[in-house]
Amino acid sequence: MTDHGYDEWVEALGTDDAFYLECPEGHGSLPPRRTCPHCGATELAETPLPETGAVETYTEVHVAGPDFDGQTPYVTAIASFGDVRLTGVLRDASGEDVDAGLSVGVETAENPDTGDATVVFRPR
Repeated sequence: MTDHGYDEWVEALGTDDAFYLECPEGHGSLPPRRTCPHCGATELAETPLPETGAVETYTEVHVAGPDFDGQTPYVTAIASFGDVRLTGVLRDASGEDVDAGLSVGVETAENPDTGDATVVFRPR
C-alpha cells in the first residue's frame, strides 16, 4: 500500500532531493499535508532539507515493539533540521555517546525486522 506524499518524502531523504513543506509564512511541516498546520495556508512548497540537524531529545530503547524487536538496544531521537523536527533511529552511537545538540545527518535504511524503510540519523 502506498502512502502518497510520505513515501516520496522518505525516498528523498538522504539524497540531494530531501525536502520539507513550507508555507508562505515560513512555517515548516512534513508530508503528507494539504494545509499548513500552523496557519492553515494551502500553498505549500517543497523546500530543501538542511544536510545536518541537531538532536533535541533521545531515548535508548531496551524493550521494543515487534517492528524493532531484533534491534535492541537502540537509540531513537528527535532532531531539528531547520524549521522541522524529524524522529528517527540513531545509528553508529549508543545512548552513552548522545547529548542534546549532537550534529546528525539523515538518511533511510532498511529495517531488518520488517524490510521497510526507516528514518536513520548518523552523527556528523
